[in-house]
Amino acid sequence: MDIPSNLQGDIARFEALGQWDRAELGRSLRRLGLSYGEIRELIPVPKGTLAGWCREIRLSEGQVAAIKDRRGPREGPRNTQWKRRREVEQIRAEAGRTALTHLRDPFWVAGTVLYWGEGNKTKRNLAVANADPALLQLFMRWTRQFHLPTASFVLALHLHAGNDEAAAKAYWQTQLGVTDFTKTYIKPSGTGHRKNHLQSGICRVYVRKSTNAWIRTMEWIDTLRSHQTSLANLSSGSLAQLAEQRTLNP
Repeated sequence: MDIPSNLQGDIARFEALGQWDRAELGRSLRRLGLSYGEIRELIPVPKGTLAGWCREIRLSEGQVAAIKDRRGPREGPRNTQWKRRREVEQIRAEAGRTALTHLRDPFWVAGTVLYWGEGNKTKRNLAVANADPALLQLFMRWTRQFHLPTASFVLALHLHAGNDEAAAKAYWQTQLGVTDFTKTYIKPSGTGHRKNHLQSGICRVYVRKSTNAWIRTMEWIDTLRSHQTSLANLSSGSLAQLAEQRTLNP
């Protein structure tokens, strides 16, 4: 949109203008049919201040239509939500098919069963808590092999009052090779009945940016759940047949 020369001059010397002149400049640009966003690209003013200056100005239908044309098509919240639902459906469908091709892989089965028993099921990111470093090491290797080859991990410790937090962090850092920790939870004295506290506490391993991996894992667990009674007895041929049937009839 062409800006009149007198307004261009005021835009150029905006910092030197007084408060009333600044407000009048904002109103003049609005009367031209510019959106608040377009005006703020020309003059440095908070949106709330600009809205206050222009609260009495009503754009014509033609000006509103012109703003929409300049913006072009935009993806609204409903379209974004619909798109995400489709993505989740696709992730689940693919995960179900993938699970049937991995039923004979002992490492895949071990990691999936481990997560079934010990993993986070509610917050839509991969996370496992345990006091056994070997179990957490298995979870980390499983995550990198079957989900995210370059997965990034962060640790969170659950300690009791009296535990040495620095020593616990050093222990888990050595065991798992991870240096990033979130805030440690320390259970106050006098709560609970356990007397023999674990020296290094319980460690929770979180996987960053793992929402899709979590969705996939939940589908893998459902697949194992539905085949748990026959999993041990399935022959290679029947597994292949089952996978073929599932692929043909998803």
